[in-house]
Amino acid sequence: MSTTPEQTPGRTALVVVDVQNDFVEGGALGVDGGTEVARRISAHLAAHAGDYAAVVASRDWHDGDNDNGGHFAPAGAEPDFTVTWPVHCVSGTDGADYAPDLDTSAVTHHVRKGMGEAAYSAFEAVTDDGETVPDLLRRLGVTAVDVVGIATDYCVRATALDARRHGLGVRLLGGLHAGVAPHTSEAALGELADAGVVLS
Repeated sequence: MSTTPEQTPGRTALVVVDVQNDFVEGGALGVDGGTEVARRISAHLAAHAGDYAAVVASRDWHDGDNDNGGHFAPAGAEPDFTVTWPVHCVSGTDGADYAPDLDTSAVTHHVRKGMGEAAYSAFEAVTDDGETVPDLLRRLGVTAVDVVGIATDYCVRATALDARRHGLGVRLLGGLHAGVAPHTSEAALGELADAGVVLS
């Protein structure tokens, strides 16, 4: 795999983005290939978890009693799948749980995002103690991240771009992410490459 200069042993984290029941096949916003990606991420963790300073897994964790800042389409209205979405990943529901094919035993930090608001990037997430992901990675001395998860063209894209904005080296691991649609995923990959993300 290609690396960036920042990706040195003990200073790279793996960020696993939103591998949840509602984002794999059969979920409220299921992505084709999501279950297979969950399996591949599990295999990657089994082989490489020890290479990372941290393994951070994010989840959408939306409120069930409001529209989360306009993120959920109003009742009776069709979502536009750009700004508004069907109800998904409501906190405490099965849809918000990790997909069963994702082995989370090596995850060191579980973070949640979108609590009452729209949130795409894992860098918008917080730990149970309220620590933000940028602060967490800074505290751990992380200089680079490997990014995997769902969906390539939305939350994975936003996470990788935010990581670059925070000055981190970023590598998107091939075969370990799945997108909503081919054309938007291809556009996202081009945007990430232009931002300095290494596409492995």
